[in-house]
Amino acid sequence: MTISSGEIKRNMPILLQDEIYQILEWQHRQAPKAPPTLTLKLRHIQSGNVYEKKVPGNQKLELAPTETREAQFLYKDKDFYVFMDNLNFEQYELNENLIGESSKFLSEGVNISIIFMEINPLAIELPSSLTLTIEHTDIGLKGDTQSGATKPATTSSGLTLQVPLFIENGEKINVSTSDGSYLGRS
Repeated sequence: MTISSGEIKRNMPILLQDEIYQILEWQHRQAPKAPPTLTLKLRHIQSGNVYEKKVPGNQKLELAPTETREAQFLYKDKDFYVFMDNLNFEQYELNENLIGESSKFLSEGVNISIIFMEINPLAIELPSSLTLTIEHTDIGLKGDTQSGATKPATTSSGLTLQVPLFIENGEKINVSTSDGSYLGRS
């Protein structure tokens, strides 16, 4: 199956020059009087090396044959994150390199998707937003009523973000997984 540059998503596995890569970032550019180009930041699946490749912007990309399974995060054990398949209750141990920056959004019981190629896990895919619990934040000062004032807070998963002054320890908040920003109370 092929896709256009407008259908690209983060962590999507593609075939490029008979090698399997995972898309980390991409940028589509259209310079005046020049053909469009697509700059891809890719991670080679087998070696784990990260490359930057440029392809013509109108070139179709071929998707790698993968399968997505829904799983629940159970716990972290040393260098491994343990997930349980929601359908057959099989457990998967994924290493820190595979989880990457997504680790700051993982708290016990969170449902995510794991992308597999044959029997090998390639990456995890987070939902667009998650509910996290505030573990530590300073108390908002009375009288500090500046509109839009924020303070730093740390969630139970270890994510540090800016929250409004009225948020207190123990509260559940919604967080965007794309940029780690506060979306609102849960």
